[in-house]
Amino acid sequence: MEIKTQCIQPYEADGIVYHADTCLPLIDAAKRKKITFKALSRLSYPGDELDENTIGLNSVGYWDANEPQDWGLDWHRNEGIEFHFLESGTMPYAQEGKEVILEPNYLTITRPWEAHKVGNPHIGMGKFYWVIIDLGVRRPHQEWVWPDWITLTSSDLARLTTILRKNKKSILKTNSSIRDCFLRIQKTVNSDVNGSSASRLRLLINHLLILLLDVMNAEKIELDESLTDSSRSVKFFLKELDKNLSENWTIEDMAQSAGVGVTRFTFHCKQLTNLTPMRYLTMKRLGLSKQLLIENAELSIAEVSYMSGFATSQYFATVFKKYEKCSPNEYRLKHSLNNLQVS
Repeated sequence: MEIKTQCIQPYEADGIVYHADTCLPLIDAAKRKKITFKALSRLSYPGDELDENTIGLNSVGYWDANEPQDWGLDWHRNEGIEFHFLESGTMPYAQEGKEVILEPNYLTITRPWEAHKVGNPHIGMGKFYWVIIDLGVRRPHQEWVWPDWITLTSSDLARLTTILRKNKKSILKTNSSIRDCFLRIQKTVNSDVNGSSASRLRLLINHLLILLLDVMNAEKIELDESLTDSSRSVKFFLKELDKNLSENWTIEDMAQSAGVGVTRFTFHCKQLTNLTPMRYLTMKRLGLSKQLLIENAELSIAEVSYMSGFATSQYFATVFKKYEKCSPNEYRLKHSLNNLQVS
C-alpha cells in the first residue's frame, strides 16, 4: 500500500504543535493481511486517491478484522471532524481520557484535533468505518467551514454545527438508518474507480449528516429492542464457551445451548464478535492452544490438540499454521526462547 507524504497543516494550541495522524499501524496491518481494508483518501491518509469533486473529504473507508489483532491506533488527532461507526464486533475506544468498549451500531464523534485512540492496546475484532471531513480548523476557536458540497440548509447546518461543537455526548447508540447509510458508503467506496463515485459519496455524506441531526435533535434515541433477550442469551453462551472448548461443538449444538434457533444464533454471534459461530469457536480454540503450548511444555502436540477441542492433531497443525504462520512446535520453541532471553 502506498504511504502518502503530502502533509496536513498542523494545529497549534498553548504552544504545542499537533500533527495529523498518518495511520502507520493500520497500513502495516493491511500489508500483513491482518485486516480487510478499503478507503478513499487524500493528503497523508492511506487509501485510493479522492478527486477534486470531494475536496474537504479527507478520508472515508472501513476495516474488517475477523481474527485477533496485534496492533492499535494509539492516542492521535485528526485535522477534521471524524465519525466512527462499528457495524459488528467490539472495539476498545478512548476519547479525551474516557475509555469504553464500542458495541454494534455505536457511533463516535471526534471534533477537530481532539485526542482519541482505537485499541487498548490492540483493536478488537470488528467491522469499523470512518469519515473525516476537513473543517479548516488550524487554530483554537476558529469557526468551522464545511465543504461547499454540503447541501444542508443554512439553518440545519448551523444547528448541526452547534450541536457537534458543544454537545458533550460524543458516543451515540444509533439507529438502523445510520447503519444502512454506512453500508451504502462501504459499497460506494468499494466500487469507486478514479473518482467515479464522487457524486454518490457527496450524496451519502449529506444524508449521514441529516441523519445525525435527526438523532441529536431527539433528546432520547428510539431503539428497536425486539432482539434484546435472545442477544443476551447468545452473549452469555459465548462468554461461557471458554470453559467448554474441548466439546465437539456443532453450530446446532451451540444454538441449542444458547436457547435460540440457528439463524438467530448466527446473526447475534456475527453482531457480537464479527465472526461466524464456527470461526469464533476456532479462534477461541487457537487462543487456548497457544496458552497451553507456552505454559505446559510437558504436553505433546496431540494432547494440546485434544484439550483445545480439535478433532485430530493433523487438523490442529493445519489450522494453527494457517493463522500463526508457523507450526505448533515452532511457536512453542519461539516463545520458550523469548522467555529465556527475558529471564
